[in-house]
Amino acid sequence: MTKLGRERLFGALILAGVLALPVACKRSSADEGGGTVAKGSTPSRSDSVRGSATAVASPATHTVLFIGTSLTAGLGLNPDSAYPQLIQEKIESAHLPFEVVNAGVSGETTAGLLRRLDWLLKGSFDVVVVESGANDGLRGTPVATVKENLRSILSKIRAARPQARVLLVQMEAPPNLGPEYTRGFHALYADVARETGATLIPFLLQGVAGDRDLNQADGIHPNQRGEHIVADNVWRSVEPVLRQAATGL
Repeated sequence: MTKLGRERLFGALILAGVLALPVACKRSSADEGGGTVAKGSTPSRSDSVRGSATAVASPATHTVLFIGTSLTAGLGLNPDSAYPQLIQEKIESAHLPFEVVNAGVSGETTAGLLRRLDWLLKGSFDVVVVESGANDGLRGTPVATVKENLRSILSKIRAARPQARVLLVQMEAPPNLGPEYTRGFHALYADVARETGATLIPFLLQGVAGDRDLNQADGIHPNQRGEHIVADNVWRSVEPVLRQAATGL
């Protein structure tokens, strides 16, 4: 088996246990104490500025919205160590005029994201990164259903924010449902990205899945070292989009 094949297999096995756990995440300083991110709760804004997805960015600063599951929320990590917050550090180092909002929710399916999408679309953003579908794969949701949900999600984003840049993260299904399902699940992301004009980001856990040294004790979620690799994976696709977007702002 090739290295890429091993990563996909390990990634699929790992994702079979991922995202069903609660995710601890720091709340806005305006909220009372800390807590658990749940559907409809306040997503975290990186850097020293935190608030809801409806918060208005500071002057000359534009928003990158990360929508996802506990992999995006940063389960088991300090909220500032989740990959969207690491992307914020890269943005600042590159002197790009963007601020990250992390709207990750543990345990969410594509259907769940579709239900809360109207709430997220009330906010202002210029770039959106969508990481969704692993729980659908775990549950054996038909590929056609996952594909239609993702297509609807990206289409609604397009309709609400026609000028926004949209990126979709490749996810994988566990292999226990058979090779036909696994292949179909893998292929649907490229199909949806092509149909909706989104930029496809390669598999989120590439280079991390299956490596004990890069994952937490649960063997599922990336540790701090692994999360930096995840951030690098995402940044390779996000950086050119942000640079292009910045020229038009």
